[in-house]
Amino acid sequence: MPVGISRKRTAELLENRHDDFWSHFIDIGLVFLIIANVVCVVLESVDSLTLAYYPWFLGFEIFSVVIFTLEYILRVWSALELPEYDRLGPVRGRLRYMVSGYALIDFVAILPFYLGVFFTGMDWRFLRVVRLLRLFKLTRYSIAMQALLQSLQAESESLVAAFFLLFVLFVLASSGIYLIERDMQPDAFGSIPAAMWWAMATLTTVGYGDVVPVTVWGKIFGGFITVIGVGMVALPAGIIASGFSEHLREQRTSSDDLLSTVLDEQAPLHARKLAATTLGNTMNLREQTIARLLHTAQVEPLPAPSQAPAESDQKLAGPLE
Repeated sequence: MPVGISRKRTAELLENRHDDFWSHFIDIGLVFLIIANVVCVVLESVDSLTLAYYPWFLGFEIFSVVIFTLEYILRVWSALELPEYDRLGPVRGRLRYMVSGYALIDFVAILPFYLGVFFTGMDWRFLRVVRLLRLFKLTRYSIAMQALLQSLQAESESLVAAFFLLFVLFVLASSGIYLIERDMQPDAFGSIPAAMWWAMATLTTVGYGDVVPVTVWGKIFGGFITVIGVGMVALPAGIIASGFSEHLREQRTSSDDLLSTVLDEQAPLHARKLAATTLGNTMNLREQTIARLLHTAQVEPLPAPSQAPAESDQKLAGPLE
C-alpha cells in the first residue's frame, strides 16, 4: 500500500470518523483504556492495594503507555492529512501539530512514565497524580466536550471580565471585613490576607462557619456580601451556558444550511459539491460517504467499483468546477 494511502487511512482511523466501523471501534477502545487508567491511578493511592497488586498495576501501566505512545506517533505521522498542517510542509507541519492542544494532551499523558524510567534517581511519586491528566484525552472523543471548549474560547473575553469583577469584589470584601472585625477578632481578621478565607467562603455561599463576624456591622456587611455573591458567582456559569447553547444552535443551523444547499437542484454544481465536502468534514465523514451523499443528491455518480483506491481518492479530491 502506498505511503500516501496508508497515511490517509491512519488519519481516518484516528480522527473519529463516525461512519467508519474500525475508527469507531478504536475510539471506544481508547476511551475505555483512558477510563481504566484513571481508575487505576485512584486505586494506587490506597497503599494496601498498591502493595498487594503492584505487578498488575505496573503491567497495565506499561501496556497503556505502549498504546498511547503508538497513538501519539501515528497522529504526528498522519497529521499532514489535515490541510492546516499539510500546507506547512512535512517538518513544520508536524511540529505545528505537536504544539497543538490535543497533541500536548497526548504527550503529557505518556510523559510521567518516561520521566520515571529515564530519571530513576529522583522521587517521581507525584507523577501518579499527573497521570490523571489522561482524563483530558476524553475531550477528543466527545462532540459535546469539543463544543463546550469551543464555547469557552468564544466567550473568553466575557469570562475574563466576569472573573475580574469577582476578583474586585473578593478584594473589597476582604478589606471591608478586615476593617470592621480586626479589633474584635484579631486572630481571624488580623490582616487582609487572613480575611480572604472568609471572603471566599462567603462569596461562593459555601458557608463553612469556622470564621464568622461577631459585630453588628460585620454581620450586616457579611449579609450584603452574601447577597451580591449569589449573583456574581452565577455570572460565569450563565455566560458558559449561554455560549454553549448559542454554539449548538449555530452548529445545527450551519449543518441544515449546508444540507439544503446539497439538495437544492437550482444551486450551482460547484456550490453543492463544496457544501457536501464541508458538511462531511464537519461531521467527520469519510470521502466515500461524501461521494454517496453527492450521488443521493444526484450531483455526480458514485466511483466505479473496479476503480483503484488512489483513483477514487483523486476523483473525490479533484476540482469542484
